[in-house]
Amino acid sequence: MPAPYTFDIFCSLDGFGSFGPDGDWGGYWGTQGPEFLAHRADQYAADMRFVLGANTFRMFQNFLGDLTRESDADDPVNTRMKFAPTTVVSSTIDSAPEWPDVRFESGDAVDIVRRLKADSPVPLRSHGSVSLNRSLMTAGLVDFVQVTIFPVLTGATGTVPIFAGASDFDLDLVSSTVFDGRIQELVYRPTLHAKA
Repeated sequence: MPAPYTFDIFCSLDGFGSFGPDGDWGGYWGTQGPEFLAHRADQYAADMRFVLGANTFRMFQNFLGDLTRESDADDPVNTRMKFAPTTVVSSTIDSAPEWPDVRFESGDAVDIVRRLKADSPVPLRSHGSVSLNRSLMTAGLVDFVQVTIFPVLTGATGTVPIFAGASDFDLDLVSSTVFDGRIQELVYRPTLHAKA
């Protein structure tokens, strides 16, 4: 049975995956709470392999680079993101000597992820990597889309509309959870929309 693949994305209520240099929101748009952080730590404690595109991996290197295994006590989510086995799909990066347990694969992302799904003994998860995951969704390789909606509108500073330019999909809701009374996690099973 192929390993399940989850496209895990954070966004503002108006659908932006990040904010530009004029935004002063801070991590998680400054709205994280203890329930949400505990949930994320539990999710990332499970065995998994990350699949990332080059831009997201560079961002991880920038923001998570100083973390050590000892950081787990203070920042379990980000520490586990850094130390999880990771495949980076990239034609521009081929090494990261300071990064643990990473391998780089160059080539067609659809072919690479199809092979990973067939061979991986653990679930696959991709956080961010918007353009990579749009193409994987279109190819039918994404089993779950996990969207975490933070209670902010970023119309002035939002960048990267997460689904702009994506194909059309029908979504079956698998679960819906509210954390800290304000952060909503929606998990969907996507199906490419069949034109009538």
